[in-house]
Amino acid sequence: MTPVIGDGRPDPDALLRATAQEGRGRLKIFLGAAPGVGKTYEMLSEGAARRRDGIDVVAGVVETHGRVETEALTRGHEIVPRRDVAYEGRTLREMDLDAILARAPRLALVDELAHTNAPGSRHPKRFQDVEELLAAGIDVYSTVNIQHVESLNDVVASFTRVRVRETVPDSILEQAEIEVVDIPPDELIERLKAGKVYLPEEATRALGHFFSKSNLSALRELALRRAAQAVDARMLDDVRALGLGGTWAGGDRIVVAINELPGADLLVRAAKRVADGLRGPWTAVFIETPRAAHFTDEQHGRVAAAMTLATQLGAAVATVPAPNVVAGIQSFLADARATQLILGKSRRSRWFELRHGSVVDRLIRDTPDVTVYVLPVPAGGEKGPHGQRRPARWGTPTGYAIVTALVGTVTAIASALFHVLDLGNVALLYLLPVMAAASLFGLRTGLYAGLASSLAYNFFFLPPTGTLTISNPENLISVVVLLGVAFATSQLTGRVRAQADLAAASARTNATLAGFLRQIAGVNDSDVAAQMICDDVRRLLDVQVVLLGTTGADLDILAASDPTYRLDTMDNAAASWAFNTGKPAGKGSGTLTASEWLFHPIKAGDRVLGVLGVASDTVGNPVRADQLPLLSSLIDQSALVLERLRLQTEMRDVEVVRTRDRLRAALLSSVSHDLRTPLTAVIAAAAQLRHGATPELIGTIESEAQRLNRFVANLLDMARVEAGALKLNVEATDLSDAVTGASHDARRALEGHDVRLDVPPDLPLVRVDPQLLHHCLLNLLDNAGRYGDPGAEIVIKGTNRFGEVRLAVLDHGPGLPPGREAEVFETFKRLEGSDRAIGGTGLGLAIVKAFAEAMEMVVEAGNRPDGKGAAFTLVFPPPLIVRAPSTESVS
Repeated sequence: MTPVIGDGRPDPDALLRATAQEGRGRLKIFLGAAPGVGKTYEMLSEGAARRRDGIDVVAGVVETHGRVETEALTRGHEIVPRRDVAYEGRTLREMDLDAILARAPRLALVDELAHTNAPGSRHPKRFQDVEELLAAGIDVYSTVNIQHVESLNDVVASFTRVRVRETVPDSILEQAEIEVVDIPPDELIERLKAGKVYLPEEATRALGHFFSKSNLSALRELALRRAAQAVDARMLDDVRALGLGGTWAGGDRIVVAINELPGADLLVRAAKRVADGLRGPWTAVFIETPRAAHFTDEQHGRVAAAMTLATQLGAAVATVPAPNVVAGIQSFLADARATQLILGKSRRSRWFELRHGSVVDRLIRDTPDVTVYVLPVPAGGEKGPHGQRRPARWGTPTGYAIVTALVGTVTAIASALFHVLDLGNVALLYLLPVMAAASLFGLRTGLYAGLASSLAYNFFFLPPTGTLTISNPENLISVVVLLGVAFATSQLTGRVRAQADLAAASARTNATLAGFLRQIAGVNDSDVAAQMICDDVRRLLDVQVVLLGTTGADLDILAASDPTYRLDTMDNAAASWAFNTGKPAGKGSGTLTASEWLFHPIKAGDRVLGVLGVASDTVGNPVRADQLPLLSSLIDQSALVLERLRLQTEMRDVEVVRTRDRLRAALLSSVSHDLRTPLTAVIAAAAQLRHGATPELIGTIESEAQRLNRFVANLLDMARVEAGALKLNVEATDLSDAVTGASHDARRALEGHDVRLDVPPDLPLVRVDPQLLHHCLLNLLDNAGRYGDPGAEIVIKGTNRFGEVRLAVLDHGPGLPPGREAEVFETFKRLEGSDRAIGGTGLGLAIVKAFAEAMEMVVEAGNRPDGKGAAFTLVFPPPLIVRAPSTESVS
């Protein structure tokens, strides 16, 4: 029988999603590979076209970035004025959501969907503002670049070396109509060089980093592929909602059917190759029939290993309960709208295929809309764990004994009532043990009951009685009919029983998941939630359970079903690997299989929250193959709860940070206001005193005043760094000159110390801000003068090795406490390293770190190799080094 893919009945879930969209506005996203491809231009152009068609259109927010062509398109639109938001002494301008809702247009143009709103706004993200507009029935046009899509954030960062912080959930794209705005990389680079994307200085820097041709080509492919996925998903949703038939093969969707036979891993690898070649999504499916309940440990292990391998290779996995393999695969193919099916076929005897048929032949014959790949796999499907032929499942001795007793009881009752019953009614009585046997003990026991009932009816009631011969041909027909009805009834009853068992198993799984989530959903303490997860998984799967997470730098046990559990070295290695890679490890996986535990990462998006480890008290895999879907669901639900608790904690921490930032901003503002005015007067007075005071006094006043002036300037520059408003004046700088100038200006702080400059004159130039570099060196020298031993030498050493230029300031003093080197760069943090009373505010090194990071440099803190003092090093990476031009002549 050919399965109907889309049998005319709409999919309930698809209908619910379609119903939820009624009354809501429609979202259209103009998706681009990078800034400058023309997303905003295209959005404004389509908005203008809609306005000419009589549609009420307003511009909620449009970012033109000074582009003349884009600004020209805004002139015909009604623009809703932005609202002003005061934040830390500045005024930010954000989209006025309430004004747009009150205006209630038919279509709103909202640029830069991934934008983060100013603190104090109703929603932290602009896409949440857009969702409120859609809920009000307003259509929205918006723009976004591919690097801002949440699921692709780490993929983009892997080759651009830039991780964007503003992202949009994939669910937003899934509900939107997507239009890809695309131009070739060469054309975009020309636009960048012409100053149509960024200012010339920024464009030059962008061409050397993000806007390389290879990056743009990869981003372009990601954008096109993500748009194709969104279109395919919406198409399938519409098809399911309408109940339409067909595979709708706009794109290839691959399914590989795995089983308990040897060679399942070969099928998975073949499916991966096919999926890579077709660039389509693929799924590994295991059909759970009643036979699965009788699998050996080795067979369960094969299925589990194949499912794990498929997950590691990037496939989705599914377990489908079904009365037989063919029905299960056909059902899954119809639901997934698959276009390619990969099967394995082992060598079977002709007698076996005559008795049981061929799954492969039936699927090829009955699924004409699907391309079927058949791969040969090793034989051995009927062998037990040690190579012996596994006996057929013919029922249990207890079942046969009970059925025999039932047939005997019916025979006794029929004999007692034979004088009031005719032969036809006696035959009907024998259907009772047949139906009871099939319902209670399965198909084969029911067939035995039918045969036994026929023989008993013939022997005891058909003349000549006491023999198995039949004298009357009409009675022969009665025996044949009784036997046929008994066989048919036992088959139907056995099939209904198998389906009922599958339905009951599915109901138990759903009830288990619902109960698990209900218990842990209301927990607000992470420790309590971790312990409940371990206890429930232990109860549901009958395994040992540990939950590990980070409590600092190390991975530690947060909870366990037994508090006495301890992990050995191999177990800890497997847990760490699962945590670091986000893939299963340990027994039953493909990595570190010597461990007795199987560790699964608990993931929320691309973040690993912890690791769940399971182990069995018996030999074999910790979790059977039929339990893997349940374990996966339990892990997913645990991830939701742990992510919610993590976000609650982060929100509390963010509020603390905001309070601290407000206090810091107030302090910096007060310091700059209270010190700069008197310092100006001191500097002016010192200049006047040259005519009547001693030179030493005047020099002291000028030196100290300049020092305080630098301090205030540093504070103001640091405030600008934290606010993201620091402007760099980058130019090629000679480090020898920079070191000489800094040591001269810091001579007051270095009094009593011998200063040795060990900076080779042939060091290459570096591209930095000379003024900020000067501040960095002054603070490092001031720190060395404070903490160096009196009279000890201070060395400034420059090196150029392995493509990096390093500039180190070395002192002779107490050094830094081991393990606390990074703390010296914290704001207002001072590590007292000697018994001397040393002044200072704890800001100098924090300023060095802030300035260095602003210039894309690295600053390191540590102790000298000889252990006689501290060493602070400025590292200039290769992109900052100015390469000398080649001296080779061109012939």
